[in-house]
Amino acid sequence: MSIEKFIADRISDPKLDKGNISKPIVKIGIIGIALGVSVMFLTVSIVLGFKKEIVNRITGLTTDLVVSNINVNASNEPEPIHLNSDSLKLIRELPFVNYLQGTAFKNGILKTETENEGIILKGVTGDYNFDFIKKYLIEGRLPLFAKEETGKDVLISSSLADKLNLKVNEKMLVYFISQHQVYDSTAKENITKYEQRSRNFTICGIFKTSFSDFDNSLSFVDLRQIQRLNYWNENLVGNYEIRIKEFKELDKDLEIVQELLGYNFNVSSVKQVYSNIFTWLEKLDINGIIIVVLMIIVATINMITALLILILERTNMIGLVKALGMGNANVRKIFLMISLKLTGKGLLWGNVFGIAACLLQYYFRIVKLDSSIYYVEYVAVDINWLYFLGLNVGTFIVCIVMLLLPTLIITKLTPIKTLKFD
Repeated sequence: MSIEKFIADRISDPKLDKGNISKPIVKIGIIGIALGVSVMFLTVSIVLGFKKEIVNRITGLTTDLVVSNINVNASNEPEPIHLNSDSLKLIRELPFVNYLQGTAFKNGILKTETENEGIILKGVTGDYNFDFIKKYLIEGRLPLFAKEETGKDVLISSSLADKLNLKVNEKMLVYFISQHQVYDSTAKENITKYEQRSRNFTICGIFKTSFSDFDNSLSFVDLRQIQRLNYWNENLVGNYEIRIKEFKELDKDLEIVQELLGYNFNVSSVKQVYSNIFTWLEKLDINGIIIVVLMIIVATINMITALLILILERTNMIGLVKALGMGNANVRKIFLMISLKLTGKGLLWGNVFGIAACLLQYYFRIVKLDSSIYYVEYVAVDINWLYFLGLNVGTFIVCIVMLLLPTLIITKLTPIKTLKFD
């Protein structure tokens, strides 16, 4: 054991530092690092978890990529789209594509005995992937659409059901405005004809995602209902939804699909459609970085203060070891070893409390939120061990580097002055 390590161990031994002024200051420094690391862990976990939960809910209710017609009709709505079997096959064979499904949307007015409410019906096929919705199904079942006949099942949200007092297995009457082209023999040209149509659906289930932007109006029906209301044949859909394997490759995958289909079709991503939400999520990263930086600064200041008190308290000792022939570098090494040990203790306790808090929230969802404001019912956390490791290493390096500065005071202390210091 080196003489520097021996002295550092003796100074930092809690059994031998009773009555020292520095003892409470050192404890405060350790607590400061522990709290800082805990807050950093919670900040990173909450930011990552919140973003992940919001993105999962948006893409679960919609999709990652949407292929639609670039042309619009007289109502400024996209014209129906039809991709031939070769194009569909090429898209499905792309390595990043999980699945491709045809869907369509139709606005309507839901009418009850006492109230009317606007509604958006999403037409889907019998093989539509309901895995996400299934997790949020609170009553009833998922829609069943047989191949032989057009299904009358409708899956509605809890907010719509509560607002209009709708129950599972009840009938639901919806009115629509449909348009189609008819030939006007007088004008000798095709004209757009509008007409009111209605459909009776049976409520098969109720879901609740707490994402008010969708829950307030979105419902799921058989795609063939939308096709008939719009006078489309069975090959026409409103758009094609593409689910990809890696969301982080979204922009790159969009370019590949767009290049494959050409520019006769519009390919858009969920980031483009809901740009306001994703812009808001990106700002959370900035908030998280600011909090992490502030916590590192606070932890560093605490340790610098503790180290300065230690040095000033042991001025006589510094003068004595210098008089015995120890150089400035060796004396500084003693106090850096002490700092390293104290920083390590702070990091250890910070990891214990920070990870424990994250795990408690992850498994028990202790802290709740107002879903009408934050889109989720609880504080979501995502425990990323790589980020935790990075925070530990980064905090440790910054603290040690910054602690080199107060040890420079040792070089200014001379044996003659320090041995007289009381």
